[in-house]
Amino acid sequence: MKFKPEMDSIRTHTVPQWYDDCKLGIFIHWGLYSVPAWAYPSGKLGTIPFDERWFAYNPYAEWYCNSVRAGFGPTYEHHVKTYGADFDYESFTDLWKAERWDPAQWAELFKKSGARYVIPTTKHHDGFCLWNTKYTDYNSYQKGPGRDLMKELCDAVRSEGMRFGVYYSGMLNWHVTHNAMMSDYEVHHPNNITNGYADFAYNQMMELVDTFEPSVLWNDLDWPLKGLDDLPYLFAHYYNTVPEGVVNDRWHDVWFDYKTKEYHRGDKFLEQKWECCQGMGLSFGYNQVETDEHYVSHNELITLLIDTVAYNGNLLINVGPKADGTIPEEQESRLLYLGKWMEVNSPAIYSTKPFSRQKEELETGEVVYYTQNDSSIFLLVTNPKAGNSTLRIPEPAFSCDFRKTLGNFGANVAISEGNLVIDLLDIPADSAPVVLEFTK
Repeated sequence: MKFKPEMDSIRTHTVPQWYDDCKLGIFIHWGLYSVPAWAYPSGKLGTIPFDERWFAYNPYAEWYCNSVRAGFGPTYEHHVKTYGADFDYESFTDLWKAERWDPAQWAELFKKSGARYVIPTTKHHDGFCLWNTKYTDYNSYQKGPGRDLMKELCDAVRSEGMRFGVYYSGMLNWHVTHNAMMSDYEVHHPNNITNGYADFAYNQMMELVDTFEPSVLWNDLDWPLKGLDDLPYLFAHYYNTVPEGVVNDRWHDVWFDYKTKEYHRGDKFLEQKWECCQGMGLSFGYNQVETDEHYVSHNELITLLIDTVAYNGNLLINVGPKADGTIPEEQESRLLYLGKWMEVNSPAIYSTKPFSRQKEELETGEVVYYTQNDSSIFLLVTNPKAGNSTLRIPEPAFSCDFRKTLGNFGANVAISEGNLVIDLLDIPADSAPVVLEFTK
């Protein structure tokens, strides 16, 4: 069908099957902020008050520009000590070379992780664009690396059979503002929101649609209030260009195909499709300050995926590359570990639907999650004990016709006194979550 630039027409668009089925995507935060690669690891988003102190002690390395502009706090002090008080953020364009970047290596790694779509930052809040846009020369083709990073990455991702989406920060552009944003109100009401800037953001987003025909249009924070009337035209053009495309929910509540959560798991089942995005550490952009203790563990990453899928979500796990274009070893190892697990257990993830129960926390410490497809119900057991152990699941909500285990371990299954009793056998130490398949 042909979409019209009217909300009644836009609202007829539905979430395409591919997006519901794929479950796992890769987020990429890479830009000028990858040069200083510094933020104070103050805590996970939501664990510290979202006030003036948060903006000065911001754990997000991609917010480096704003954290320095705060004029106090650890990021500001680091910047003055390392680069000098007169070194402005835009000068990082002279230091960013991406000299070791190989987009084919990135795409190969993402494919191995089990991801089925990739969404890089085309322009973050700092305003620096990673494609050869005609609307500003503040971009990676004309400054810094001297390459159209998005075109090269798009080609590499699609050559591996994955879908390519685009992130764009529509609300903020620190390249045209000069004061630090120190409150949530200032973030959503920046002083650069003129009619001219709203037109600039609209034109760039249309350019991204026409240039890349992205499978996902991922806007951040909000959309310029002076440009809200343009959104039906943007959405209609996008859906007519990419009929199976999807848009997220950060467009001032005008429209969305799916909801987003940031550093937040599912805590209740949602009929509406949603997506969890988060870094492996406390930051999206690479932060040289972070150590392994700030990262989710290898098994916690798998559990995050399971938890998200069980509650009807997709996981968009972030990669924060270094300025030279290499992916930090601690991030690469987790993606490869996740991929090895997916090689065996992906039937319990891809193309599944939530079950009537999402999870159960057992008295013995294990947590059991549920997913299903047309023929099977999957039990995904996190924190399994090494060796042999017994799980007791009260009043199971299915027929308990055990089919098989996924992976190299054994299991005996029986019903006893109304409980589903599962004996797990030969579980290795520090095991990743294990999966059992039952016939519907």
